[in-house]
Amino acid sequence: MQNGILQTRIENRSFVLDPRTKLILLITMSTFVLGGMGSESASFLTPCLCVLPLFLLTVSKKYKSAATYAGIYSAAYLTFALFGPHTSGCLHFLLLGAAGIITKLMPSLTMGIYVISTTTVSEFTASMQRLHLSEKLIIPLSVMFRFFPTVADEFASINAAMKMRGISFGGKNAGKMLEYRFIPLMTCSVKIGDELSAAALTRGLGGTVKRTNICRIGFHLQDMIMILLCAVPFGCLFLDACGAF
Repeated sequence: MQNGILQTRIENRSFVLDPRTKLILLITMSTFVLGGMGSESASFLTPCLCVLPLFLLTVSKKYKSAATYAGIYSAAYLTFALFGPHTSGCLHFLLLGAAGIITKLMPSLTMGIYVISTTTVSEFTASMQRLHLSEKLIIPLSVMFRFFPTVADEFASINAAMKMRGISFGGKNAGKMLEYRFIPLMTCSVKIGDELSAAALTRGLGGTVKRTNICRIGFHLQDMIMILLCAVPFGCLFLDACGAF
């Protein structure tokens, strides 16, 4: 069976980061790329941060995801760079809006895909327990880590079934696509959420006894390097607030 874009395979991982480091990367990406925080003097950091998801996906052997990210981001950036100066009016604002949304949203979205696809539920639960977070927060987040990959697999199965029946954009029954695909998907999503919640409780989450884990987590050299990279934009933001820039 082929690996999905959101599926985690421990044996295929060659570059391992602690889940807490991944969350720091995700927060940094959302703050400075998606949120647009930071001064103009430190604007050079944004392109550097946008390269991080591509690097992490490549070293984690997620070549398809890395190629998809690089292709969409490059297409959006180059489209506006080439055609933006030669357009005006409504068309110019449409290009600016589309390119801006893609170039700001894609890095954070891709980093989220990296976090989910390279982190097992056990690793995430163990790292959250190390942070002494409440079980009321750990259980929903643990369910979320399995929810999206399971829904993605279910959606792929529904797509395959509908294509066999000729219900697709290019088929004769394109109008039935929403009804025959998304209604089963919504029904399955509710059922999947209930089943994953029950599975999390069955594995000991939410119990009175402290749960143990056999997975190994901890900070290593690569974690320190990534944390230092994340500290640079926050340091620039602090210096800018102090008037140093």
